[in-house]
Amino acid sequence: MRLHPPFTRFPTARLCLALTLGAVAQPAFLRAQAEPLPGPSATVRWWQPVLVLGGAALLMVVDEPVSDFMQDNRSATLDDLAGVRAMGEPVVYLSLVGGTVAAGLISGDSRVTRAGGRLALTLAIAGGLTQVGKLASGRDRPLSGTGATSFHPFSGAQAFPSGHTSVAFGIAASLSDEIRRPWATAVLYSGAGLVAWSRVNDNKHWLSDVAAGAMLGVFSAKVANGHWRVFGIRPPGVAAGPRGLSVAWHVEF
Repeated sequence: MRLHPPFTRFPTARLCLALTLGAVAQPAFLRAQAEPLPGPSATVRWWQPVLVLGGAALLMVVDEPVSDFMQDNRSATLDDLAGVRAMGEPVVYLSLVGGTVAAGLISGDSRVTRAGGRLALTLAIAGGLTQVGKLASGRDRPLSGTGATSFHPFSGAQAFPSGHTSVAFGIAASLSDEIRRPWATAVLYSGAGLVAWSRVNDNKHWLSDVAAGAMLGVFSAKVANGHWRVFGIRPPGVAAGPRGLSVAWHVEF
C-alpha cells in the first residue's frame, strides 16, 4: 500500500515572516553551489538506533570524570570561547534559515530556497526528537549535583540529549551536504564540535548528552536531505516555486 500525502503549502509571505524574523545574514555562497541532492543511499534499520543508544550509554561511564576534569580546568578564556554556543540558539539558527530562504525567494533561485527548506526541516526533526528524548529521559544536568545516573522520566529535567548540540550538528550536516566542499565540511563540523564542548564546559550537559545530540543532528539532516530513509518512510521532498515551499512525504507499508 502506498500513500501519497498532498503537498503542504506555505505561502511565501507567512514563511518569510516566520523564518526571517531577526535575520542578519544571507549565505550567498549557497547560490553557486547548492544543487538538488541525490536520492536515499541507505536505509536505517531498527538495530542501528539501538546501537547508537548503547554507545551513548557506554559514555555515561566516563560522564562524571570528564565533567570533573572540565570544571577543574575551566577558565575565563575558555568561558569566552564557549560563546560559540550561540550557534545552537534560536536567534542564530532562525536567522540562518530565514536568510537562506529569503535569499532564494528574492533572487528567484529555487536551489537556494530548497536549501533553506531542507535546513528548516532538519532543525524541525532534530528539535522534535530532542524534546522527545528530554521528556522521556528526564536526566538531571551536571550542575544539579545529583550525579550522572540521575534519571526521572517525565519530570521536566532536560539534560539528555543536548539541544544546542543537536541543532549545531544538524546545521553542519545539512549545509555540508548542500555545499559539498571539504573546507566547508571541516569548518562546519568543527564549529558544531565546539558547541558540544561548550555545553560540557558550561556544566550544562554531560559528555553522553552532547554525543547523543550530535548523532541526532546528523541523523535529522541526512533524513531531510534525502540520504537516509527510516524503515518504510522515504525522505521528504522539498520543492520550491514562486508561491513558496512545498513538502511531501511518501510512506510505504
